[in-house]
Amino acid sequence: MPHPIENIRNFCIIAHVDHGKSTLADRILLATGAITPREFREQFLDDLDLERQRGITIKARAVTLHWDYQGTRYQLNLIDTPGHVDFHYEVSRSLACCEGALLLVDAFQGVEAQTVANTYAALEQDLAIVPVINKIDLKHARVDQVLEEIETSLGLDATEAILCSAKTGLGVDEVLRAVVERIPAPQGDPQGPLQAMVFDSHYDKYRGAVIYVRVVNGTIRRGQRVRLLKAGTVHEVQELGWFSPGPQPQSELHAGQVGYLICNIKSLAEVHIGDTVSTPEASAELALPGYQEPKRMVYCGLYPADGEDFAELRAALERLSINDPSFEFTPETSDALGFGFRCGFLGLLHMEIIQQRLEQEAELDLVQTAPTVTYEVLTKDGRVLRITNPQQLPEAGQIQEIRQPVVRVSFVIPAEYIGTVMKLCTDRRGQFVRTEYLSPTRAMVVFDLPLAEVIYDLYDQLKSATRGYGTMDYELLGYQAADLVKLDILVGGKRVDALSVICHREDAYRRGKAIVAKLKEEIDRHLFEVAIQAAIGTRVIARETIPAIRKNVTAKCYGGDITRKRKLWAKQREGKKRMKSVGKVDIPQRAFLSVLDTSRKRN
Repeated sequence: MPHPIENIRNFCIIAHVDHGKSTLADRILLATGAITPREFREQFLDDLDLERQRGITIKARAVTLHWDYQGTRYQLNLIDTPGHVDFHYEVSRSLACCEGALLLVDAFQGVEAQTVANTYAALEQDLAIVPVINKIDLKHARVDQVLEEIETSLGLDATEAILCSAKTGLGVDEVLRAVVERIPAPQGDPQGPLQAMVFDSHYDKYRGAVIYVRVVNGTIRRGQRVRLLKAGTVHEVQELGWFSPGPQPQSELHAGQVGYLICNIKSLAEVHIGDTVSTPEASAELALPGYQEPKRMVYCGLYPADGEDFAELRAALERLSINDPSFEFTPETSDALGFGFRCGFLGLLHMEIIQQRLEQEAELDLVQTAPTVTYEVLTKDGRVLRITNPQQLPEAGQIQEIRQPVVRVSFVIPAEYIGTVMKLCTDRRGQFVRTEYLSPTRAMVVFDLPLAEVIYDLYDQLKSATRGYGTMDYELLGYQAADLVKLDILVGGKRVDALSVICHREDAYRRGKAIVAKLKEEIDRHLFEVAIQAAIGTRVIARETIPAIRKNVTAKCYGGDITRKRKLWAKQREGKKRMKSVGKVDIPQRAFLSVLDTSRKRN
């Protein structure tokens, strides 16, 4: 029996990292009978091994639940979303499919940076927000102050907040009641022309592309022919249904419901996130607004440690990109590292996750170059170039200005650390915007900072400076002109392209000095002297020299005429001179890894 549209509720759980989203989702699955206590395990909806190891959600998951309340059976469509700033793209897609959101706040940590960002994102989508204070079973829970923070910083009515403990199950029934009573039913006409939003997809090696859809208007039936409006392709629906939490095939999905379609699509390249599913005869006017393309902000090179693994790396990247459209890769070559790929990510954690998945799932040993952000270069002939790799930077004489991405960073910190965090930001050329007090003891400090300064080590430095209590969130403001230069590293007079970076002119000397010092430690001595230099254009700004291995060529000369020794020394000098001009400096793998590690730290 299909559910009437007024008995459907579509909602998601939004919160800062580690405030208990996945645990609450587990409890809701148990409370609605979707899983039995015997089947229960923590982080039930997190499928990836990496999600379980790190205890974070990386991919959003949709699950359909059924719950009886006051004699009526409701269909609840829950979307469990990630909390980390890098995966905000996943959150935004989930919000577009919902009418309401449970805003989860930790009873001890209170309102954090991403709590604020996700709340504003939900308000922009006109969602009904139900505040939920989680972890009230903790001994040090400070419920009254957190309620005050919700009212002060988010402008929500704290009297409507629900108190619960996802760990013990306390208050979960009240949460479900609030979902039914306070989140509106979806709008839509089951009899109207078909419009369904594609909000995610994954690839099944036996069934092909599995498309996640939210039906906005109309009804989809098994065996029906449908058209993906953006791709312009027509397919037959072989199976449809919902996840509960495993796939449950149904005969139809109607307006307001969330589910999946299997249409024998062989490649996920044919499925576009944000596309509209409609009927074959539908016109383009029926297309839904869709989503903005994700903006890749961080780029790095990934190379196999063993050059013979290049084909395996390509295959592994293709497999990953099938289920994660938010990262991209293109082949590139490096004189030092050989063949590899230039990869674009949403942020530093996203980059780390992709690298770990490649190493774990494909068992590859990888070398990663220093992460760089995307720059814009205005040339003297008026062109604007997008630079993702220092090697793409034109000659200095062709450049009018280089623009760097600037982000607005919100720090939520204990009030006593305001001065420390402000110094941290001003050292990175940050521009102060404002300070807001969330409560007498906690404040939100807002700065505009270059993204390059944020991605290297700002999060680690913030945690150190605030003893682990500080959190941050950022949004891209745009590009601004800055005094940037390309810093090249030369070993034995030859540029090592994998170590080139774009940095601020004021930082170039410090970074160049740190890199050449580290390389001197890591590169083995050769039979000839090796110069390691940091240079901006043709001007060398830092230098270290690795002395040659000196062989005692006069060891066999016992006394005798000094001219014999002088001849041997002169011959040695000539040999070293000739070797220096034709000799090749071997840079070991560990040297690249140590330098890349150093480049993320400030001296």
